[in-house]
Amino acid sequence: MAAGGAVADDLSLRVQSLPGLREQVTERLRTAIATGRFPPGARLVERELCALLGVSRTSLREALRELQADGLVTLQPNKGLSVAIVTAEIARSIYEVRAMLEGLAARLFARNASAAQIAAIGASVERLADIYAAFDAEAFIAAKAEFYEILLEGAGNPVAADMLRRVHTRVSQLRVVSVSSPERAAQSLAELRAFVAALAARDEQRAWQLCLAHVKAAAEAALKVIRAGQA
Repeated sequence: MAAGGAVADDLSLRVQSLPGLREQVTERLRTAIATGRFPPGARLVERELCALLGVSRTSLREALRELQADGLVTLQPNKGLSVAIVTAEIARSIYEVRAMLEGLAARLFARNASAAQIAAIGASVERLADIYAAFDAEAFIAAKAEFYEILLEGAGNPVAADMLRRVHTRVSQLRVVSVSSPERAAQSLAELRAFVAALAARDEQRAWQLCLAHVKAAAEAALKVIRAGQA
């Protein structure tokens, strides 16, 4: 494969079935970017990606266009496509928007969620605890997605949910970074457990405050790593 490309000789990303092919390709690439398999700045060579995924260039290009729209992939003149680089300034902006939207979702969940949804979000945090104990990036991303789907469903505001899903797409590159240290992982788990307790108590104000504190702590952890890399 071409030197400087993003892909290794590994077939684990191959798409297995045709129904929803574009969605599968998009999700495979999104996960690879989120977990750092394709790190920021990595070139995305179509020929190599087609071989890795086992799909046509048409399907791949459709997926790459979606990832460009999401801000995960960027097109550079004379260089082609590459994974977007998240600067400290961009990361700060992403987390500011995330905090406001998640804070709203927290308030609405505490007000509107069913008992079953409250139980489900508590169970999802305990699944996260198991993953923190033996950290696996892909499992972590999937468990976090489950947590937020429960939160957004229980909040009952489809417009806020759609906006927050878009923000979370950008956050995906930073999420693994923000829990890359054991200390941050333990802190994050404690924050989430306190947050779920506030949701279970239907305490909108405390849930909002704890949510904002959690996002702020995640932002500080991610920015610390980003600045260290830039230095």
